[in-house]
Parts: sequence; C-alpha cells; structure tokens
Amino acid sequence: MKLVLFDCDGTLVDSGKLIHEVMVRTFVHHDMPEPTYEATKSIIGITLDSAIARIMGQEHVDERVAAMTAHYKSIYSDVRALPHFQEPLFDDIAHVMDTLSARDDLLLGAVTGKSRRGLNLIVDAHGFEKTFFVSRTADDCPSKPHPAMVLECCTDAGIDAADTIVIGDSIYDMGMAKAAGAKAIGVSWGYCAVDSLWEAGADAVLHSPLEILAHV
Repeated sequence: MKLVLFDCDGTLVDSGKLIHEVMVRTFVHHDMPEPTYEATKSIIGITLDSAIARIMGQEHVDERVAAMTAHYKSIYSDVRALPHFQEPLFDDIAHVMDTLSARDDLLLGAVTGKSRRGLNLIVDAHGFEKTFFVSRTADDCPSKPHPAMVLECCTDAGIDAADTIVIGDSIYDMGMAKAAGAKAIGVSWGYCAVDSLWEAGADAVLHSPLEILAHV
C-alpha cells in the first residue's frame, strides 16, 4: 500500500483569486497597504497567521496579525460566495481523483494550509466525501514545511513515510515531504515557479494533472 497526500490550494483547486481578494480586503480593513498578487501567491500553502505575518515582513505572529487573521476568517465565506471567487478544480483533477480512489493499492489524503472548515468546503463542493482516508489542516498541525501533517497522516493510515507521496505546488509542500522522509512531487499549474520546486527538493515536477496517474 502507498499513501498519496495532496495539497489543496494550487494543486487540486484554483483558489488564488479568492485568497488574494480576501487578503486585500483584510489588509485594507486594517489600514495596511494592499498586498500584490505575487505576494499573496508566495504564501499560499502555509498557515494563515504565518502567511499574513510574512506578507507584512514579520517573522512572528503578534496581536495585529492575530486580529487580521480573525478578520480574514470572518469574511472568507462571504467573499467565496461571490460569483467570481469560487474554488474550481483544475482541469482533469476530478478524473485523476476518481481513478486513484478506485485503486486498491492506494490510500489518499489531504494536507493543507486551509482550516478544517475550509477543507470541508472543498470536500463538500467537489464530492470528495469518500476520497480522503486521512487529512490534516492548519487547525491540526504546525505550518508547512514542518513534517507533522505528513507524519500524522502516515500514522493514521499505518503506512511508512517511505511509502508516501506528497503532491503539491509549493516549496512548502516539497520541504514538508522531504522533512518527513516522503517522496515529493511538484506541480507546475499552481502558484510557484518550477525552478523553485526543484530547488526545494522535488523528486519530479509535473505539468499536467493527468501526469499524476503515471507517477503514482
């Protein structure tokens, strides 16, 4: 048996515009300069409070960052409900997930910087209720690239990290996988440059969701 752990934002769903819109509204609400889309893309994948602090040029979460994090969470659902800010699956992801889910030699999981509530929204929206055998979110573990998300999923599944594959679009996913002793597969359709994925330790970088089927 192998365990395949998927990042969510930028790997399964195209959530960049939504995350950026909520981030901009949060910064404006707190009288802070609007972050650029590039700044927002650079933090997608890590825990929200750490992400906001990083955009602000801070290494640590303080009271202001905590307040901004709370505001972001409070407006997220309302922004997500707007017509132009949905979180669609990338092309062919539904087919890939259906195909992998049907295999008897695999267990699938999700490891995401989203909150548990955010992951549940994706699961409900795209019919993944029976897809993920295990999952870890920002509510459960330290932020990527800490290996806890992977290691805890391995424990729950009863599968060694050496038999686990992490698939994600960010350097944080690659770092998390390598720190846990798992295989790291990067994807180029998300929010990170391909060169950065290789530099972060990717064992392979894929350019189409259908390529996942040949690497798992």
